[in-house]
Amino acid sequence: MKKLLSKIGHGIQRIPALLKKIHIPTPKFVMKLRNSARYNAFIDFLNKHALILHIPLAMGFCFLLEWLSRHSFIAACGFVRHHTIPYLYNSYIIFCIFTLVFLVRRRTFMRMMVTFFFLVFGIINCIVLLNRVSPFGFTDITMIGDLLTMQNTNYFTKEQATVCVIAIAIYLSLMAVLFVKGKQQTPRMKFLPRLILVVAAWISMPLTTYGLQEAGLMASYFGNLSQGYLDYGYVYGFATSMLDLGMSQPRGYSQESIEKIVKDTDMGPTELTTDQPVNVVVILLESMFDVSEADFIETSEDPLPYLHYLEENFSYGHLTVPVVGAGTCNSEFEVLTGMSCQFFGPGEYPQKTILKETDCESVADIFHEIGYGTHVVHNNGGNFYSRRNAFSMMGFDTFTSKEMLDITDYTPLGTWPTDDILIDATSDAMDLTEGPDFVYTITVEAHGDYPTEVVEENPVITVKTAGKDQAKNNQWTYYINRIYNVDDFVKQYCQMFEDRGEPTLVIMFGDHLPTMGLTADEVAQNDLYQTKYWTWNNFGMEKQDQDLTSYQLVSTYMNRLGIHGGTITDYNQSMTSAGVNPKSHKYMDGLEMLQYDILYGDRYLYGGKDLYPASEIVMGSKDIQLDRIYNFNGKLYLYGDNFTKWSKVYVNGEKVSTSYSSGQCLTIDEDSVNDGDSIVVNQVGSSSTVFRSSNEMIYFSPDYVPEMISSDEEEPTEETEESSED
Repeated sequence: MKKLLSKIGHGIQRIPALLKKIHIPTPKFVMKLRNSARYNAFIDFLNKHALILHIPLAMGFCFLLEWLSRHSFIAACGFVRHHTIPYLYNSYIIFCIFTLVFLVRRRTFMRMMVTFFFLVFGIINCIVLLNRVSPFGFTDITMIGDLLTMQNTNYFTKEQATVCVIAIAIYLSLMAVLFVKGKQQTPRMKFLPRLILVVAAWISMPLTTYGLQEAGLMASYFGNLSQGYLDYGYVYGFATSMLDLGMSQPRGYSQESIEKIVKDTDMGPTELTTDQPVNVVVILLESMFDVSEADFIETSEDPLPYLHYLEENFSYGHLTVPVVGAGTCNSEFEVLTGMSCQFFGPGEYPQKTILKETDCESVADIFHEIGYGTHVVHNNGGNFYSRRNAFSMMGFDTFTSKEMLDITDYTPLGTWPTDDILIDATSDAMDLTEGPDFVYTITVEAHGDYPTEVVEENPVITVKTAGKDQAKNNQWTYYINRIYNVDDFVKQYCQMFEDRGEPTLVIMFGDHLPTMGLTADEVAQNDLYQTKYWTWNNFGMEKQDQDLTSYQLVSTYMNRLGIHGGTITDYNQSMTSAGVNPKSHKYMDGLEMLQYDILYGDRYLYGGKDLYPASEIVMGSKDIQLDRIYNFNGKLYLYGDNFTKWSKVYVNGEKVSTSYSSGQCLTIDEDSVNDGDSIVVNQVGSSSTVFRSSNEMIYFSPDYVPEMISSDEEEPTEETEESSED
């Protein structure tokens, strides 16, 4: 290994020398410039005053990044005018990074490298914001594998991938030329003073950041990553998403403090308040907003008739969530774990960071302890936001993602599946267990982005918005007609549970407000971090309206059912029952202590043991069945059951080009298979992840003739067969 590393090191050291040996002709206009007295005088001036000239360079570059981020020159000017301190601080960060130039002699080359770094991330953010509402953050870098496999989707197209690859190749080629032909500068200062200057600049960044945060001029936590970038700048937003990850150890953290919290908040064993176990179903309603709470919106009819019926007859309330406009998985994390995202870094998705490798106590674990089957049903990708891994870390038994669903119906824009397919998928998941079930269902039909142009000529509900332009009115019209469909889905969903005849509690909640540029004074609660939750049951649970936070939601209703267990669930139940303000220091300090101990600490609350290990999660609830293969006109038709658009045929373990015909038929080219090859149908997610596989079939063409034993070979006798067995 040492020899290999040594060879690699020597190889890297030889690269500059090899590049110099490459003959790259110098263009005539470059030679002419080099011989020009004016040009050389100008270059000398730039080099002499480079440190000062980096100030306008950094400010100009900061403006360009904000222009790309906001997709508007005017909006970028507005940022400079209305957020002057953040603009100057973002420029200062860029200036400090540009000081690296003074450590090398190839200053132009280094300056271009730094420029390339900023420009690439600025362009990526610009493209990302054209396709989704949340900006590009550091955690997205861990999703590059998913991005590259999501070609021809509303996230990333083949054309965009091609342009990116070509642009990077061209740039790297130009940089190679610049490295070989670029002029080396003769520093006016010795290396040590230059090093001190650079180190001082870099040390000043965290100090300045802390000072501005303490003064309230820069925020240290963004409930809405998108709004945080808009208010405090792209460079600062990305930097905080990169540097401020995870949790810091709380003051006073110790085994004694943890044991005291656990003892004081123990709720005792589970004692059901119902005659028999109750199914519990939690539904995340994507971007759900009760538009009747916005005075500027007028609709031709109530877009949420069933949810308003639930308000009148079952428990409901407002729900404080950690995000606005985007960041679904953080509301999800709080609901399922009872923990708070407030203790993590700005824009951090715990499911993409700490849950990558650390298992985590969740309400699924508590239900599992008392004999419940635990399931997730979702009509989007199984790997998105690392959900398959996260739900395994949370202890779920099964996860039915879109790859396991035969989805045919989509929203008018064709970007998201409709939610009605989740009804049968949920029933199928519950059929897997004989006892009660806990089901977590995630919808997507109301997901943004919402079109500014007219999409439906005759929408069911017409909309008028006061004080908004026509483009915004079109957006609200599209959105409101989507939540009208979601409301009908909820009605059919609850009817399905009624038809099953099992006692069931359904808790449904909005994960965040839609991305519509809402302001606090436009919503009834004057709080953009409040959505609503609704409930339904068929066993006579008393109506008790109550406003909650997302980390209190499930534990509160578990408490009403008499279900206890787990330190976080017990803690939330104890504090909520005692009427402690969920945003108070008394509540949050204890929650932070327990949360840190589980995710980053020594797990004193479990006696150092892993009481809730990750589950061997099963994808989907139905077997993929391959029954027969027909050969016709150069194609192979594979017939079976439970195929989807994400079904791919594998021949001898290698994926071949597959065409989806229906849930019972796939086709591949005849040339892809030879006689005797193994054929399997796999359900494939992003990054070519195989979620579930069918039975194996060995293929033989209709005219296949088995190899015969030649006449001159001696056929085995009974005696030789017996000897061979011995």
